[in-house]
Amino acid sequence: MKLGVRTKLFLMSLGLIALALLVSDLFLVPRLDHLLVDRVKEDLLVRARLMESDVSELSKNNRSSSADAWEELAKSLGQQSNARVTLIPVSGKVLGDSSLDEPAVSALENHATRPEVIEAFAQGEGASMRYSATLQQRMMYVAHAFKGSDGKVAGVVRVALPLSDVDLAVSQFRKLILMASLLALAAAMVLSSAVAHWISSSLRAMAQAAAQMVQGDLERRTRAHGSDELAELGHALDLLATNLRDAMRDLRSERDLLRGILASMLEGVLVVDQRDHIVHMNPAIRTMLLLGEASIGRPIIEIIRNADLIALLGRSRTGKDLSAIELDLGGFKPRRLLAHASPLPDRPGDMLVVLVDVTNLRRLESIRKDFVANASHELRTPVASIRSAAETLRSAMDDPEAAMGFVDILERNSERLQRLVDDLLDLSRIESREFALRAENVDFAEFLDHILPLHQNRFDLKHMLLIREVPKTLNVRGDRRALEMIFSNLLDNAVKYCPEGTPVRIEATESNGRVRITVADRGPGISAHHLPRIFERFYRVDAGRSRDLGGTGLGLAIVKHLAEAMEGSVGVESEPGEGTRFSVTLPIAN
Repeated sequence: MKLGVRTKLFLMSLGLIALALLVSDLFLVPRLDHLLVDRVKEDLLVRARLMESDVSELSKNNRSSSADAWEELAKSLGQQSNARVTLIPVSGKVLGDSSLDEPAVSALENHATRPEVIEAFAQGEGASMRYSATLQQRMMYVAHAFKGSDGKVAGVVRVALPLSDVDLAVSQFRKLILMASLLALAAAMVLSSAVAHWISSSLRAMAQAAAQMVQGDLERRTRAHGSDELAELGHALDLLATNLRDAMRDLRSERDLLRGILASMLEGVLVVDQRDHIVHMNPAIRTMLLLGEASIGRPIIEIIRNADLIALLGRSRTGKDLSAIELDLGGFKPRRLLAHASPLPDRPGDMLVVLVDVTNLRRLESIRKDFVANASHELRTPVASIRSAAETLRSAMDDPEAAMGFVDILERNSERLQRLVDDLLDLSRIESREFALRAENVDFAEFLDHILPLHQNRFDLKHMLLIREVPKTLNVRGDRRALEMIFSNLLDNAVKYCPEGTPVRIEATESNGRVRITVADRGPGISAHHLPRIFERFYRVDAGRSRDLGGTGLGLAIVKHLAEAMEGSVGVESEPGEGTRFSVTLPIAN
């Protein structure tokens, strides 16, 4: 019998519809089911991981928790996660279940033989999908191990969710395919080719969208229109992709937040694995130890060559000793670091090492100790002299000439003590910023006309020549009182330590918006090894001679602090026998 074109088209359409139906049922439906089940499993694993901290905290803080506490925690977690939550210890006896009350939980059989529980105890996480005879539907179970106070696995938190939504989506998908096939078969006699083309193209587009979703393109959408079953399936797939995309975005946001926190920390953070190889470090530790990207993956002993740090890691891994230690590191950039190590709860064997740079703190402690020692030493000498002179004066009252000598000693040492106290107070006020500076434009030539006559008499007594080589139009930016203290100290030192008849020269030069003022003498000079410390408090090149001349050892320290407070700097150049040049650099006047 000869078949007409319509019949052929109808039979061809029927065959294509049957083939498409078969291919969809054999390939697309199982793949879609597998995709949706995997997504549900990943979602449940994320929820279980987020629950671990709460369960571990209860296990660690109160190991003897009552059944009510576990039951309350299970129900709270179940409500928050919108899933069934079961808390199972190592023994397998259920501690709490969000879907059951206490009597029902006690009656549950031992869960130690559940596949997901066995896998979680062995590998940290487990998953299992099986049919529930009670609920008469497929269920997805995932389990995540949590640790107790001893750092070992104390049990698992199991999260379960029925796969009814997945089954419904697959069922709807099959139903839509079948309905589309029947509609195509009914319309095949009239518009068989058009209907067949429309159905196949729609299914092809949906299959491609589903395949791209499987490959991770969560921005892909089916763009289904209408309200039929095919559109509902498309909307369901679009909604699933949207939810998964949002979940991944939240996870990335949390990851980026953690990275931002680590990058902003001033403390150095290292993560090392079980073999003590570096797996992560934050920017602070790179700056602190001058490390590069190549340090990742290398043993920590190669990066921080300190045996005490390796011993600290060994002790901390046992959990018995988590105390911090100080590491003294040498090298190009010597550092003193406070190190603390602790195990990472989610990564067995890995250690978190936090390093705090206490170099400046220890240096300040050393400066404080030196200051107290030097101040005590400087105060002891005049006090001892005053006491000795007072005791001797008591027995020499009948000898007026001898008594006047002791009075001179008392007066000289009391003046020295007064100068020392005054300098200490001035230095303290400057360092604590209580010495308020008022920046103004100062005519330096006029300033010298005011201050030099105050020292001229002492220069004349030693027949010393005071030479000025300063431009008449030179203006500097600074505080007039501070400038007086700076140059009074420098001129006082020059007249004290230079021999009679030597000249002292005051010079000034301008360069790049700065003024460099130099006080140069032709005195005995200073050895090179003294120069780096010459501006320290109480540091003297010749301590005995300085005390005899009434020096307190604080003048140059005051000069340095005042110059820096005016946004300037100080310097010194000297050679033994060639004299000394003290320089003060200040901003030029506006």
